[in-house]
Amino acid sequence: MKRIFTLLGLLLCNSHLLFAQQTPAKFVSKGIESLPMFRELLALANDAHFPTDIEKNIQWCEEAFAKRGFTSQRLQTPTVPLLLAERKSKKKNAKTVLIYLQVDGQPVAPPFWNQKNPYKAELMEQDAEGNWAPISWERIGQNPDPDWRIFARSASDAKGPVAAYLTALDMIADEKKKIPFHMKVILDFEEELGSPQLPKAVVENREALAADMLVIFDGPRHLKNEPTLTFGARGISTLTLTLYGPIRPQHSGHYGNYVPNPALRLSQLLASMKDEEGRVTIPGYYDGISLDSDTKAILQAVPDDEENIRKKMGIAATDRVANTYQESIQYPSLNIRGLSSGWVGSEKRTIIPSSATAEIDMRLVIESEPERLIQLVKDHIKNEGFTLLDRPPTEEEREQKSRLIQVESTTSYLAYRTEMDSEIGVWLTRALTKSFGKSPIRQRTSGGSIPISPFVNELGIPAVTVPTVNRDNNQHSPNENIRLGNYFDGIRTIYGILTEKI
Repeated sequence: MKRIFTLLGLLLCNSHLLFAQQTPAKFVSKGIESLPMFRELLALANDAHFPTDIEKNIQWCEEAFAKRGFTSQRLQTPTVPLLLAERKSKKKNAKTVLIYLQVDGQPVAPPFWNQKNPYKAELMEQDAEGNWAPISWERIGQNPDPDWRIFARSASDAKGPVAAYLTALDMIADEKKKIPFHMKVILDFEEELGSPQLPKAVVENREALAADMLVIFDGPRHLKNEPTLTFGARGISTLTLTLYGPIRPQHSGHYGNYVPNPALRLSQLLASMKDEEGRVTIPGYYDGISLDSDTKAILQAVPDDEENIRKKMGIAATDRVANTYQESIQYPSLNIRGLSSGWVGSEKRTIIPSSATAEIDMRLVIESEPERLIQLVKDHIKNEGFTLLDRPPTEEEREQKSRLIQVESTTSYLAYRTEMDSEIGVWLTRALTKSFGKSPIRQRTSGGSIPISPFVNELGIPAVTVPTVNRDNNQHSPNENIRLGNYFDGIRTIYGILTEKI
């Protein structure tokens, strides 16, 4: 794990150190000045499983935005509220930009961190062997090394962008500049739980959230660690398949060759869904997706180093759903994310398991409706001779049917995509080009999923993600961090957008 982290860090940092060092001094200076504020925000535990901790984060955000001239209101939900902050431009006919920021974070497991308290930010420096060691905050001075890292939960995902946004606002105020549009900021405190309350809250607060466009400050830049715009994201549906065997585990000596093994049958079922090249074999699964020459040109413009990606992943070859990485994420996926049956390792035993479970996720694209894909999978399971249930089988069903499988499904987010030549696309491209002196890397979609589709589909507004953090940030894992140079460039990115006319 450490070797992979070190390799990726060197690829990200050393190859583009010259680019990172070109951050203008004013952003570095203001970024250094903002670090006490950033550390104060990081110090607030933000696991959304604990609403009392989230309340402290909400109060902090209310105060921070009020200091910067925003009015705010809580959008109540059955769990914890969303926070909507608003600041109007003096231009009455100005456009309204809705900005999405995430404040909650993944749970922490302190024993796996290289620091005592994951919520107490530590500044660290990497040695020649790739080890990270804490250094004094006083060393930052006025000439910090952009490759130093701030380690803390949510440093990158996603309190780093929150602090960068607030700092950019402070810079604009210091320079007495005007932001040429109305701003609405929606702060999400349950993103890591899948934002379960967000879709309904968007519908119930349609008027309050109304805007001309949506900008999402979240996620990591392209692997080259250069300014990046992402114009879409895949959605996600999940399936849980539980295949039933004997009513309780049976002795494999007494009943092997007699009692069917559910783990084997489930494996055979899963194998029937894909070919040896990783392509889904279920008829109609990829229907509606066609990449024309213009789309392929957009995808080819993304400067991926596929050989380096394979090396980083430790794989010799890729699945053949498409020809390139960018093309592959334009299709819906069918991924086995977990399998469970019987016992393994030191607990292994000679039994025929009583059941076997597979957890599947399907990453969605806008051309494929989730319910259609889910039904295709269900139809395939039926065609393989299984009886589908929405609950565990009864005793009578066990006596009458030999292939019983429970199927549960959910859809968390839909996919979305915004055209690159749309008004928001042109504006953001122009802003980043002015800020960095070169065109940003523009990705048609990301492979992952974010809770943005309710805004796009319910409010009818185009959305683009502006990622700022380093890709090797260990988000969701122990030792999450943000590279200091990325934090400064995040301020630079947001400052450039907030000061650019639409």
